[in-house]
Amino acid sequence: MINLIGTYECKVDAKGRLMVPSALKKQLAPIMQDGFVIKRSVFQNCLELYPMNEWNMLMGKVNKLNRFVKKNNDFIRKFTAGVKTIEVDTNGRLLIPKDLVSFAGISKEIVLSSAINIVEIWDKDKYEQNLDSSDDFAELAEEVMGNTDLDGLS
Repeated sequence: MINLIGTYECKVDAKGRLMVPSALKKQLAPIMQDGFVIKRSVFQNCLELYPMNEWNMLMGKVNKLNRFVKKNNDFIRKFTAGVKTIEVDTNGRLLIPKDLVSFAGISKEIVLSSAINIVEIWDKDKYEQNLDSSDDFAELAEEVMGNTDLDGLS
């Protein structure tokens, strides 16, 4: 499992290409040749970039769902809608497909935000709005992390 670190502001060109920042590229170097999967986020208007090995682990879990249960089938269809495989080209760029650029409302300025084992790709203004509009982070942190024993952490 990979643990990515950092938030990076960059630009996307008219064709939907973005230059992967060098600090992020260094972190991704060991897995770059395997490629990536890009998809719509479930909860936000952003995109999620999965290293291929992370995507394959996630799909292993999804593949265990019983497809003869309608809810499961509906989930699989919606979760995988718009999923594309992409690679970093020889110039260090990623091409974001146009339908996904549209979904995320990406203009020129974007933010690449590490989310542990994936990278979220946001339109810069939407990213800042999301951070500003979210509930009190201290309360959220306490609710999510405060009452659990995560392998002895408290």
